[in-house]
Amino acid sequence: MPNRPERQPHIAQNRHPCRRFHPLRTRVLLLRHAETSAPDCFHGAESDVGLGARGRAQAEAAARHLAALGPDVVICSGMRRALETAEPIAAACGVTIEVVEALHERRMGPLSGRPKVEGWAAYDAARTRWIAGDLDATHDGAESFAQIRDRVVPAFLDLAERHAGKTIVVVAHGVVIRVLLTSLLEDYSPADYDRIAIEFVAVNEIIGEGSCWRAMALGQSVSSSNDPRCQLTGGADA
Repeated sequence: MPNRPERQPHIAQNRHPCRRFHPLRTRVLLLRHAETSAPDCFHGAESDVGLGARGRAQAEAAARHLAALGPDVVICSGMRRALETAEPIAAACGVTIEVVEALHERRMGPLSGRPKVEGWAAYDAARTRWIAGDLDATHDGAESFAQIRDRVVPAFLDLAERHAGKTIVVVAHGVVIRVLLTSLLEDYSPADYDRIAIEFVAVNEIIGEGSCWRAMALGQSVSSSNDPRCQLTGGADA
């Protein structure tokens, strides 16, 4: 009898259903915003904080890296930290920015704006339950995995359909990116939430063809600079 594969097929109900869009090959360069001015705090959708000095240096490094890849459009959420990351990228690439409000960070409730050391237990407990398959788990006032998925996956598929066949830069947020990747990619599911490192401005290159999305490279660093301001340390996603 042949050996059974170690990795079993993912459970269909844990994945957002694929919607078929234009069959052209679409390349998406998905990255988290650069470091905020208060990186030791949680920043959900309720906290519209901008970039710090190191974050601005990271955004410039991302702009240099991405300009060489020739994107056709830069898309970001409407939050300051995403916009301030996207602006130098769009300028370096010679394209305009398209804002998609639905790509905002997870609503974090009372944790938003609090030091991570104070709220880590609640944050981590919800994340652990997501990985175990409880996609409705959350903490006080915050969105669950399922709620985030149902907000961001349709918005992402809409933008992919509008720009089918192009190279698209999407600047979003840590939790949003993990939910997108584990909901859409072949060979990934919410059980793989922690498999994907989401550092500041690290690029996740994914390809969409027909109704399927696959990973080309995840977590690519954009900088080889010795400038310590460009150190890509992400910490908690939010």
